[in-house]
Amino acid sequence: MPHSASTALDRPNALRRAALALLVPLLLLLGCPAGAATARDARACASTLDCSAAELDALPMAERLVFVRAVQDRVAAEYIPGFRHWRNIEGIVRFFAENSFGAPGSWVSHVDAGILEGIERGTAIALGVSADGFGNPGSPLWAEYLRRLHDGELTDRWVHDPAWGNAEQASTEHGVRIAEAHGARPSRVDRDIYEFSELYRWMLRNPQQALLALNQASLDTTGLPVPPADFLRWFTDVTISEPTYRGAHVARDIALPDPVSAPFSAAQLLLAYAPELLGAGTSTN
Repeated sequence: MPHSASTALDRPNALRRAALALLVPLLLLLGCPAGAATARDARACASTLDCSAAELDALPMAERLVFVRAVQDRVAAEYIPGFRHWRNIEGIVRFFAENSFGAPGSWVSHVDAGILEGIERGTAIALGVSADGFGNPGSPLWAEYLRRLHDGELTDRWVHDPAWGNAEQASTEHGVRIAEAHGARPSRVDRDIYEFSELYRWMLRNPQQALLALNQASLDTTGLPVPPADFLRWFTDVTISEPTYRGAHVARDIALPDPVSAPFSAAQLLLAYAPELLGAGTSTN
């Protein structure tokens, strides 16, 4: 057969092979489950309790606030009636959302995602959904915290607060490692807000030492009467959001530094505490 005829016969085969080369990947893609390429939102993550830190990192802070509330509602409905013991986490996430902190991929975002992954997987373990902690050392501590709370072992704040603080500390440190692994670095303001959160967790884990430090501070300063024990009880109450929300504003304004906003933020923190100061507070564990 002449060469030109052979070439003409091969051309349709070549075209078919080229078409198959293009169509096979497309067909494989179409054959995948519809949700495989779709990022899950906050409520989906709270429903399945299996979103990784990477998936949580992709959520904007406003969505993460929805996520924390939805997980709390699930714990309250399925395991511990009335559970609201991550309201303080709501406070800091709300601060991030309102003040443009924690864009996906940032240092703040990765650290926060590690914290949220810990409470998510701890919840999954406590509810019997899964035994996988996703390698987050906070997961088993949160699961144990929830179990002990369910069993009535954490009614005393001096026992409860260290258990809470240890679980969040482990999750937070895991989040820092995630951020470092991604090459993310904190700004100076990020670092100062983080130091505020470290102080908060230290007070939870070491309530007696924190009370001694507050007692000493009250002796060294003058001004509005702030009974140290009452203030510590209010400030570290994990079931309310105002202490962390207002405290983060103070930390941010001191870090900037902002000579106008910092005193205003401090005054807002004291105003939030005022009902406790006047004996009208209702916060409980």
